[in-house]
Amino acid sequence: MLETSYTPADLEALWAGDFGNAYLDRNKHAGGPRAAYWADFLDTYPAVSRTLEIGCTQGDNLMHFTPRIPAHELWGLDVNPVVLESLRTNVPGCNGVWGVARALPFRDAYFDLVLTVGLLIHQPDETLPIVMNEMVRTSRKYIYCGEYHSDEGETIEYRGHKGILFKRNYKQLFADMFPELTLVGEGFLTKETGFDRVTWLMYEKP
Repeated sequence: MLETSYTPADLEALWAGDFGNAYLDRNKHAGGPRAAYWADFLDTYPAVSRTLEIGCTQGDNLMHFTPRIPAHELWGLDVNPVVLESLRTNVPGCNGVWGVARALPFRDAYFDLVLTVGLLIHQPDETLPIVMNEMVRTSRKYIYCGEYHSDEGETIEYRGHKGILFKRNYKQLFADMFPELTLVGEGFLTKETGFDRVTWLMYEKP
C-alpha cells in the first residue's frame, strides 16, 4: 500500500480549488508540442472517434484530436470548474463535464477511447481500482493511460503535499485486473514531445 493521509474526497477538493487553478496557470501552454504525437497516434488507431479524457484540464490533449474528430464527439471530465471553462475555450464544441473519476456519469461502452494522462498517478490505493474499472467500463474499444512508472511503487511529494502523487507499475496493474484486455501499444514520452517522462499504454477490449 502506498501511504497517504488524504481521503479521495480530500484529493478531489484539492484539485477542484486553488491547487488545481495553480496547475492550470503553470501549464497554460503545455499542450502545444503534443500535436505531432497525437497526429501519429490517430494515424495508428484510425478507428477512434468518440473520446473521453478523464482529468482533461484545459484540453492539452483533446485540442489535437479536432483535426480528425468532430469536437462534439470529444468529452473532457474534470473536478475543477475553472479548467473546464478553459477546455471549452480551447476546444470549442467539446463536451466539458464536471465529475469524479471514480464515478463516471456515462453508460457502459459509450466511448471508442477512454484516456488519462497524469490522472492515475493522483489516485490513492483506495480508489485506483475503481477508477481503472470505470475506464474499462465506459470504453467500447480502447483504453489509454500515460502515467509515471515505477516497478515497485513510490509515493512522491508534489508541490509541498505528501501522498498525492504515486508512481506505480500500471502495466502490471492492468494485466492483473483486466486479463481480457490486449496491450496493442506502449512507449515513453519526454519533454521534447510536450510530456513529462510519461510511460503510455494502449489496450484494446475483446
